Amino acid sequence: MECVYLGNRNYDGSQISSLWAYNIAGIQDDSIIYFRGTCDVEFDHMIDLEDKKGNESIYSPDMIHFIIEHFDSTDLKLIYPRQRLFVSIVSEILTVKGLNIIRKGDDLFVNNKKLSVSIASTSAVSQKIHFGINVVHDHYADLNSSELEDDEIEQLMHEIAECYVNEIDDIEKDLRKSRPLDVI
Repeated sequence: MECVYLGNRNYDGSQISSLWAYNIAGIQDDSIIYFRGTCDVEFDHMIDLEDKKGNESIYSPDMIHFIIEHFDSTDLKLIYPRQRLFVSIVSEILTVKGLNIIRKGDDLFVNNKKLSVSIASTSAVSQKIHFGINVVHDHYADLNSSELEDDEIEQLMHEIAECYVNEIDDIEKDLRKSRPLDVI
């Protein structure tokens, strides 16, 4: 699995499209791409039908973003557990950093305020996840309130991405050492 940091880049929802990592960086393997920038999801790029039906706005002036793509399956029932695994990793890391994190499904909360946004979906060729964490936000929870400095936030992004890559690699190794159950 490739892990690539893009620095500063804005998120508009188009990045959730399949083969985005290939189009911007030539990556043809499973990948996690991460960057920091605004989040302003255009209505046409909304995947969550509840958000679309409710005419919701998905916006943050400063967010860290993770775009994950897996090519081994297009099964929606597999990408959601992968999304929950990723959210659990983020929750664990932020808790160690001293944040009082509560995870509800694929959302993270601090002091009953939502800290993150996330969506998972599939295409004809891959599974995709977007996960964003507010760095600065007027109405929702954010990392700025936790007094993390910019260099600490950048290090946090690297740590989260590497931890996911290591977890997926470890799962792949376990798959290759387990024999199938005998058929009776």
